[in-house]
Amino acid sequence: MTTTVNISPTSPLGGADHTLFVCKTCASVWQDGKRLGESGGEKLLSELQQLAQDWDLRDDFPIQEVECMSACNRSCVVAFAAKGKLTYLFGDLAVDGSASAVLECASQYYGKANGLLPWSERPEALKKGILAKIPPLS
Repeated sequence: MTTTVNISPTSPLGGADHTLFVCKTCASVWQDGKRLGESGGEKLLSELQQLAQDWDLRDDFPIQEVECMSACNRSCVVAFAAKGKLTYLFGDLAVDGSASAVLECASQYYGKANGLLPWSERPEALKKGILAKIPPLS
């Protein structure tokens, strides 16, 4: 099950739909097959949603929670995706303190026609931990 907030279908870059996916299961503590308490992913998601209230792209770059992004050994995990752009999957994000870097990098991604995020331009928290750079659908 997924939930989307800050929904807007298009951007000024030729109608590309942008989405910031956030794994809400990341950094969970499990006991007897049940998750205990709030996961690290839920904490990161909450911090992102809070910061996004003042983000200039809040209406153009929705944040969508995802139940699991299957990168459990590299949590916490987020992804940037848009029509006609590269998709990036980042892991190893700190639960506390990386949300502002994620939104900064998302803003950079939004401003690039092809979505290319050169290492040297990314915020420090997203220079490491890249899990995938996936070509756009054509």
